Amino acid sequence: MTTLYLVRHGPTHAKSMVGWSDLPADLSDTAAIARLCEFLPRDGTVISSDLSRASATADAIQQDRPRLPHDPDLREIHFGDWELKTFQEIEAADPHRIRAYWENPGDVRPPGGESWNETSARVDAAIDRLIAAHQGRNLIAVAHFGAILTQIQRAEQLTASEAFSHRIDNLSVTSISIRPDGWTLGHINHIP
Repeated sequence: MTTLYLVRHGPTHAKSMVGWSDLPADLSDTAAIARLCEFLPRDGTVISSDLSRASATADAIQQDRPRLPHDPDLREIHFGDWELKTFQEIEAADPHRIRAYWENPGDVRPPGGESWNETSARVDAAIDRLIAAHQGRNLIAVAHFGAILTQIQRAEQLTASEAFSHRIDNLSVTSISIRPDGWTLGHINHIP
């Protein structure tokens, strides 16, 4: 059995759409970091997206755990022209597309960005590579809201809209066990 521990990076405090922009994480809550370190398996191998908010969070929880190189395929959704804009700004400029993007996620993409289905395919491929290379191990992947939701959708065979209904807080853990007979979701948005 391989178990994924999907950790959402520390908060950025941004009030806008943050996808591929490289904003730093606020990791000043050392008590929360300590609880997270204690909760995660000691024998887990750590990997993160290459964005600094994820890689710095991975640095904070690594301790003596083995570490893999950053994987850009674990990045957040690419919001393209919507990047760093508020929902209100996007709605004022592109109301039909932004509503379709959130209400019926799938093939709708932000201008210059990627659709939910494209994000899912990218993250699924990264997770599949990790599972194949580290079968039977505990994997701790520090990633992003959207990337974590793609794996919840996959494990539970949800629609994209159903996956979006889940809350994924900063410094939370979502765990998924992968066995030959399928995927089993453990924790969702667990705050240690």
